[in-house]
Amino acid sequence: MDIISIGKFIKEQRKAKGLTQNELASKLMISEKTVSKWECGNGLPDATLMIPLCTELNISANELLSGRKLSSEEYKQQAEHNLFDLKQKQEQTAKFLLAIECVLGYITSISFFIFIFIASYFNIPLGWRIALIVIGILNFFVGIHFCLKIEKDAGFYECNCCHNKYIPTYNQVLWSMHFGRTRYMKCSKCNKTSWNKKVIK
Repeated sequence: MDIISIGKFIKEQRKAKGLTQNELASKLMISEKTVSKWECGNGLPDATLMIPLCTELNISANELLSGRKLSSEEYKQQAEHNLFDLKQKQEQTAKFLLAIECVLGYITSISFFIFIFIASYFNIPLGWRIALIVIGILNFFVGIHFCLKIEKDAGFYECNCCHNKYIPTYNQVLWSMHFGRTRYMKCSKCNKTSWNKKVIK
């Protein structure tokens, strides 16, 4: 999957339909900068925007991901190739996000303890002491919120009972007991509660 080719193809098809970047953006209810980013090859359309984009440009999702018009003979072969590429990109993105989650978690925890340590053991005015504690707590909760959001969205959880792979709700991730990236949650398919492991594939 060539992002540059996809970007050029989006631009060609947009112009063929007689649309400006702004007009296409308006139809998709996104910003003009987003369309420009796609056309410059700096990113792919989000999964939720691919079908509406294809509809507006009168192309198939398979052609969009191929970055060109396809003949009927090429269609099936290219579809399998595109699905494989898309799956690989999703896995790479999930791994990257989970690595960011680890770094963010460590930074959040360490900074929390540093703020609390300074507020507790340094001879500073009471106002500064309270401010440091409040900043430390806010920093901790904001950091943990983003860590949990990343963990929820990156990859899947696999049910230990039926092996169904699913994305839990934020509340499930927030309130479940966990050990590392294994969480005690209810499966969305079999409704059994067990220790479900985070998986990428």
